[in-house]
Formats: sequence, C-alpha cells, structure tokens
Amino acid sequence: MNQLTRLSAAAALLVAGTANAAVIFSDNFDSNALGLNATPAGWTLTSGWVDIIGTGYFDFLPGNGKYIDMDGSRSQAGTLSRNLNLVAGTSYLLTFDLAGNWRNAAKEQVNVSFGSTTGSYSLGQKVGFTNFSLSFTPTISGAYGLSFAGTGGDNMGMLLDNVKVAAIPEPQTYALLALGLVLGATMRRRQR
Repeated sequence: MNQLTRLSAAAALLVAGTANAAVIFSDNFDSNALGLNATPAGWTLTSGWVDIIGTGYFDFLPGNGKYIDMDGSRSQAGTLSRNLNLVAGTSYLLTFDLAGNWRNAAKEQVNVSFGSTTGSYSLGQKVGFTNFSLSFTPTISGAYGLSFAGTGGDNMGMLLDNVKVAAIPEPQTYALLALGLVLGATMRRRQR
C-alpha cells in the first residue's frame, strides 16, 4: 500500500466517523395520535398550540407520516420544548425538517433554540420539507433546552418533522488514528 492510498483510507475513516454520529434523540412524530391542539409525547408545549397532522388527516405532504403544524387551531402559534442531557466538550448536531405553510399565502417562521445556539427559519407557501441543522457544544455537562417556536397566530403554520440530535465524533480522534496508520506503515516500510 503506498502512502497516498493510506492517506485516502484515513480520510475515508474520518468521513465515515462523522456520518456515524451517535444519535441521542430522534422523533418523527409518527408514534403520536393525530389531533388538533395536541402535545406530542416527550415534548412540553410551553406556549400556544400545535396540531399533529399527516397520514390522511390535514395531510398536506402525503408520504411523510405524521408531522407538526406549528400554529395550532386556536390562533396561537406554539412552542415545543424538551431538555436533553449533554456532555461538556462534545459537539452535537441538531437536524430537522421544515415545510412552508400549505393553507394560505402567509409567510410563517419557526425560531429554533438548541442550548445557546439559535436560528430563525422561514419558507414560502407550499414549499416541501427542507432539512436544516444547528450545532452546539456545551461547556458544562447537564440538561440543555431544545425548542421550536412557531410565529403567526392564524391557525396555519410551518410544518415540523424528523427532529434528530446526534453527538459528532471528535475530529482529533480520527486525525490521531490517521496519523498512527501513516506512521505505522512508514515504520514497516523502513524495517523492510
């Protein structure tokens, strides 16, 4: 094996490690009962209301199972929250799918908070599910908040699905592994 091949193998290990991040939380909302002004299992509704829709019930995007309308049926956009126990120094990646409002021309927004990281997302009317992400690295181990806050208040909000949080493997670990592979191969070649 030449040195270029070894370096390519080490790079492949690094990429594979990132792709195999350890999932610590995942929710696609499919295990919940359909309903208006409902709270999905494992979440807290800290303000307003959300609807659990899909699978033939106000199913604006068929084939996606159940999902959340962030502006429930009482004219008060909802905020879904939950806490996650995170380890200091570990980087975490939050991924989630959002879709635009499918019932009127209003341009809605969802404000996302993950630990101390925040983001605001807005999509036009009838835009299908789009994947977004936020990363966060806590400095102290403990419980950190994750929340999705809809805006509006007209009973028709953006749609939320496929929420996932994964621990990202440390790049230093893979860099050291790659360096070890290269050094080991080089030493073997010199011994020959």
